[in-house]
Amino acid sequence: MDLKTRKRLSLLILLLGLPGYIVVAWVALAWVNDRFGRLPIWAEFLLIVVLGIIWILPFRRVFTGIGKGEE
Repeated sequence: MDLKTRKRLSLLILLLGLPGYIVVAWVALAWVNDRFGRLPIWAEFLLIVVLGIIWILPFRRVFTGIGKGEE
């Protein structure tokens, strides 16, 4: 995949995927809080970080080299 296509795809992922991740993380956190009661702040932070890593791993190849100039 060329750099121009990866840049466009990464922008699309950030504009659509990031808000989607935020909604999913918010719903997951609300579900956990409803089921188990309010979690400690470190556990909430850990859950959000884990969900963020799971969300971004499939797109690792798309974002590689995006900040570099065209060569």
